[in-house]
Amino acid sequence: MSQDERRELAALLAELDQPVTPAAPDPYRIDPSLRRERRLALLVAATCCVFLAGWIVVLAATLPHRFDAHHWRAVWVNFDILLFAAFAATAWAIWRQRQVLILLLAITGTMLCCDAWFDVGTSLATSGVWISLLSAAFAELPLAFLAFAGARRLLRATVAAGILTGAGIMAGARAQVGQATGTGPGVPDWAQVGNWGRSCAGQSLSTAPLAGSGLDEALPRGRADRRAGRAGRARQSA
Repeated sequence: MSQDERRELAALLAELDQPVTPAAPDPYRIDPSLRRERRLALLVAATCCVFLAGWIVVLAATLPHRFDAHHWRAVWVNFDILLFAAFAATAWAIWRQRQVLILLLAITGTMLCCDAWFDVGTSLATSGVWISLLSAAFAELPLAFLAFAGARRLLRATVAAGILTGAGIMAGARAQVGQATGTGPGVPDWAQVGNWGRSCAGQSLSTAPLAGSGLDEALPRGRADRRAGRAGRARQSA
């Protein structure tokens, strides 16, 4: 064997001797109540999708093109009062640095999108359509975008903080075990831990699994087991 091949073999053997770090427990696997709630939430969401799809078809076939709305002033005034309350709560959460800011930003952005949608939709073929379009393009939708972007940024920062905290706890536990037994790693490389946390938090939140293996954990056990069996047979045949 050449010197490079011997060096590569030594590195592989050293990796085999390193202790295997157990993965963090998944709360959706070890907590039966969370597992039941997750499956129930999936069932409710799927049922709502099916019902809403049929209801959209019914509305498209039966709703009139024109309708005189009652209590028009009260509807819009009350909506703006709720929007004001959402902005006030968001400002309070920013000032007090509360974690609920993520939820409030999502609520405020959604209300702004609804405001722009109904304002433009109800003003079509009227003289006020241009005012509605300008307010939607330069006020409501940009503010909604900022709210959603802020919520996304804060959520990613929260994920990074959780990853770093978990990594610190696990590294501290390993260090304590090593000091007690006289073996094992000592002080962790916090620069690598920080880079790892930032790289994990930089992943897309839409593809990151929810505290574990993703959607399979929310499926009924029979279907998930069948999918795992098919995947295992496919790997064996390949």
